[in-house]
Amino acid sequence: MKLRPRPDWGTIPWEPAHYGRSHLGLPLEVWRPGRKCRLLLFAGLHGEEPETTYALSRALRLLPAPPPDCAIVLAANPDGLLRGTRGNARGVDLNRNFPAGNWRPELVTHRSTLEDSSDILLSPGATPGSEPETRSLIALIEELKPQQVIALHAPLACIDDAGQSPLGRRLAERTGMPLVRDVGYPTPGSFGSWGADRGLPVITYEFPLAATEVLMRDHVPVLVELLTETA
Repeated sequence: MKLRPRPDWGTIPWEPAHYGRSHLGLPLEVWRPGRKCRLLLFAGLHGEEPETTYALSRALRLLPAPPPDCAIVLAANPDGLLRGTRGNARGVDLNRNFPAGNWRPELVTHRSTLEDSSDILLSPGATPGSEPETRSLIALIEELKPQQVIALHAPLACIDDAGQSPLGRRLAERTGMPLVRDVGYPTPGSFGSWGADRGLPVITYEFPLAATEVLMRDHVPVLVELLTETA
C-alpha cells in the first residue's frame, strides 16, 4: 500500500469526532469509520503507556486516506496521559472500572517498573462504570458495534486473546510475541473481561519493553496493516 509522503507524516489530516469528555473536561476523540465497523483500535487507557498512543497515531498519520471500516481512539484516558499517571485524574484504573461480572471494589495495585513489586494503589472506581471515560467508551462501542476490538497496552510483550482467534494468532506470528489466553494474574473489571461478558472479541496487544523508536519500527507497520486490510 502506498503511504503518505514522508513530509506529511507530522499531522493527521482528518478531524476526529468527540464521543465524550474526560473527568477534567478534555475531549474524547474518535476517528469514525465511513461504513460498518470491522475493527476498533484504542490506545492510552493507561496514561503511563504513552507509547501506545504514539504508535497508533503514527500509523494513522502514514495512511493516504482514513480507514473506511476501522474506528481509532488514540487516547482513551487523556487526563492520565496528560499527568503521566496510570489512572485517570480521579485515581481510578480505568482498566478495572468496566462493569464486568468480575468487577471488585477492593483497591488494585500496579508496578512502577517490571522489576518492582506491585504495591502502588489505585481505585477500581466507586462503582462499576463510575468514570466518564469508561462510560463513554462503552457507549461508543454500543453505537459502532465493532466486529472486533484491539486494545493497545505495554509492556508485557504478548498478544492476549482468550478466544485464540485467527487475528490473534496472526498478530502473534507477525510480531513474534507469544499468544496467551490471559496475562497471568486476575484482572477484575478489565475491558477484556467486560468484552468477554458481552461476547465481544477483544485482543490485548501488549507492546514489549523497548526504546520508542524500536517500538515504532517494529509495531507501526503491524498497525498500518490492521487499519488497511479489508473485511
